[in-house]
Amino acid sequence: MGYREPTTDSFVHVYNRGVKKLDIFREQSDLARLMHSLFYFNTTNALPSAWRRDIERAGGMGSFVWPEHWEPRSPLVAVLAFTIMPNHIHIVLKEIVDGGIGKFMHRVGMSYAKFINEKYSESGSLFEGTYKSRRIDDDADLRNLMIYTMIKNPLELYTGGLAQACREFDQAYDHAVAYPFTSLAEYLGASKPAILDHELLRNIGDDPTNFKEVSREAMTYRLEQLETFDF
Repeated sequence: MGYREPTTDSFVHVYNRGVKKLDIFREQSDLARLMHSLFYFNTTNALPSAWRRDIERAGGMGSFVWPEHWEPRSPLVAVLAFTIMPNHIHIVLKEIVDGGIGKFMHRVGMSYAKFINEKYSESGSLFEGTYKSRRIDDDADLRNLMIYTMIKNPLELYTGGLAQACREFDQAYDHAVAYPFTSLAEYLGASKPAILDHELLRNIGDDPTNFKEVSREAMTYRLEQLETFDF
C-alpha cells in the first residue's frame, strides 16, 4: 500500500526510532516520561510556561491529571494504541484536527529530546529525523496494526523472542499486558483510563474481551503478515 497523506478523521500508524537505531532512554523512568507526554501534549493549546510545576502540584505526570486552572484539554489526535520500545515508538492515531498528527508528534518528540538532553547534559537530536506514518484504510488493517503495536512489539522482548512467545502464548500475553510502556493494559481495562480515546475504541475494532484470542490467531498464523508493518 503506497503512502497517503493523513487527513482529518483518518486513522494512521506512526513510527519513529532513535538516531542510528540507538536506545532512546537511559533509565526506565525516561520511557515513562515519554509515555506521559502522549497525554499532556495532546492538546491544541500551548501548555503554560510552568507546566511541569503545575503537573507536579496536581499529582505528578503519572497521575494523568489536567490542572484545573489550565485551558480545557482539546485533543489534536485520538490515541488508539501505542508501544514504546527501547529504541523506537509505535502509535495508532486518528487525526482530529487538520495537521494534528504532525503537531502532536513534533511536540512529543521535541519535549522528550529536551528532557533527555537536560537530564544527562547532552545535546543534539534523539530521534532519527521526521517520524514515518502510513494511513490505515480498512478494518482488517486497523485490527492487524492494533495487534502489531500492542502484542507483537512487546513480545519482541519476551525471553526466547517471538518464536518462543508464539509457542508459550498465554505466558507471553501476560508479559505483554505487564509491559509498562504499552497501552495494552489500559485497552483491556486493567489500568485506569488515561491516554487512549475509549469512546472511539468502543465504536471500532474488536471487543477488548476477545483481543487475546484474536491476537493468538494473528501471532500463530499471521506473524509473517504482521512483519510487513516494519518500516
